[in-house]
Amino acid sequence: MTPRTNARLAGFTFLFYIAIGITEMVLSSRIKSGPSTAAKLANIAQHAPQMGLAIVLGMLTILCALVLAVTLYSLTRDVDPDLALLAMTCRVTEGVTGIAPAIASLGLLSLATAAVTATGQEAATVNQLAALLLRVGGWSMTVGATAFAVGSTIFAWLFLRARSIPLWLAWLGLGGSLLMVVITPLEGIGLIKGTVMSIAWAPLFVFEVTLAFWLMIKGVTPRPVRQT
Repeated sequence: MTPRTNARLAGFTFLFYIAIGITEMVLSSRIKSGPSTAAKLANIAQHAPQMGLAIVLGMLTILCALVLAVTLYSLTRDVDPDLALLAMTCRVTEGVTGIAPAIASLGLLSLATAAVTATGQEAATVNQLAALLLRVGGWSMTVGATAFAVGSTIFAWLFLRARSIPLWLAWLGLGGSLLMVVITPLEGIGLIKGTVMSIAWAPLFVFEVTLAFWLMIKGVTPRPVRQT
């Protein structure tokens, strides 16, 4: 594909990824809510169609991550092919780690159906398995978000070196991505929660939305950096 086509595809995928990602997150948080594992399973059983939709959206985010990995690599490989390949690998890892939460959600949906009629030891076993699957989804998201942050940092740095997007936008992406490289693992081990994470994501959110429109409207201006 031409650079222009890659830029447009990357821009559209950024916006689509954000839209379905937020929708999936909101749906999942509501469906999987509850004071206990048993209550969460009951909530999932009552909202099985919505759970199915959340699973489909989660699968689409995997595809989005892979599309962005390829298109952003194509737009930055002339600057530094090795760094661009590393960044692409990080974004591919982001997509691959999304498989585990999707499988965990399918397992939870199955367990929620079984929990309706389970009693005694069977109910206890179902709850234990469900609790594990809930944790697996969270762990996978932490790993995937960290890989995403590293890949985003490298791509932003390559855009900055190439001067192929506005400098202020590239610096915003670099700063926001570096912040998430530090913050995301801390969230994974429980040191940072809630509002702090929402604020920390804000610069990167602004960067990706702005970059998406820039790529679709303006594209990139390739200025390869000579390697020494």
